[in-house]
Amino acid sequence: MDQMDSIQDVLNDFKNNVINEAKKNLGKKNTSGTLQNSIRAKVKESKNSIEINFEMANYGIFQDRGVKGVESGKSLSGYRYTRRGGAGSLKGMPPPSAFDKWVVQKGGFSSQIRGKKGRFIKRKTLTFLIARSVFKDGIKPSMFFTKPFEKHFKRLPPELLEKFGLDLANLYSQITDNSFKEFNK
Repeated sequence: MDQMDSIQDVLNDFKNNVINEAKKNLGKKNTSGTLQNSIRAKVKESKNSIEINFEMANYGIFQDRGVKGVESGKSLSGYRYTRRGGAGSLKGMPPPSAFDKWVVQKGGFSSQIRGKKGRFIKRKTLTFLIARSVFKDGIKPSMFFTKPFEKHFKRLPPELLEKFGLDLANLYSQITDNSFKEFNK
């Protein structure tokens, strides 16, 4: 790793490996593909610094780190649903419309689910019930992004980490705090 070109190559490999593995992890969950298709990154290098920005759809960080519901659940980053709001909280129930595309892609949910009176449940009702369930029980952490990031970070050459003073916790925190929020504006 003698030249700047090789640093750029190492960082591009890191970025591409993290993205590919994160997308692969999401593919296993049989999702709609929206989050999977939104993941991208940029590597910018100058003489004395490097910058790596990962971006994804705004709900990606919540899928990765989890969100604690009002009644149960767990978050690895302190995200939680609340009825009132507050620091680190998501006020109120997620919009039922956020689950509509997923319900359609899963196919035939409303034609297979019956209510108490034996009638089929309408899709609008089903999306509301899913949103309410997520609000109460939260979103389980999947770590679809965190695991590949940590895995490939550990494989970076030690000389690179020393030269730029990189450590896993600070870099990951910086990326999630800055990059994901910038993408969501």
